[in-house]
Amino acid sequence: MKEISHDHFNENSFNMIGKDWLLITAEKDGRVNTMTASWGGLGIMWNKKVAYIFIRPQRYTKEFVDSADRLSISVLPNSYRRELGYLGRVSGRDEDKISNANLTVKQYEDVPYFDEARLTLICKKLYAQALKEECFIDKGIIDEWYPERDYHIMYVVEIEKILEK
Repeated sequence: MKEISHDHFNENSFNMIGKDWLLITAEKDGRVNTMTASWGGLGIMWNKKVAYIFIRPQRYTKEFVDSADRLSISVLPNSYRRELGYLGRVSGRDEDKISNANLTVKQYEDVPYFDEARLTLICKKLYAQALKEECFIDKGIIDEWYPERDYHIMYVVEIEKILEK
């Protein structure tokens, strides 16, 4: 992986997030956990280049993200689609899903990411807030996406470094 400047980042964020999917990865007490994500965004906030990621409260990875100051967002090649599906279905509480997916954890400045990634964003957490039912303007979203009322937590993370294969 080599570091590239933010100015040389040329990914289509709609494809990267919604089609390719992401792995959100963090470390807690010397253990690493990850989850697949297909919702989020990239943009500018507080004059910083940021990503917006969303994690449901019951996800095991949330504990890791909450305990860490920094995390990674990785994009794997399309040939890893089966592994991405597996990482999104299985909980790290129940098994060593990273090993079972045959992925290799690397560290960049003490932030875990995957050697197999084609692109990794090294991020610092800036803000977190739970989505609230009363804030939904389109109430149809609630029944469609939150029948259990398990609203995502939104994290705004600063993109400190971009690593590319």
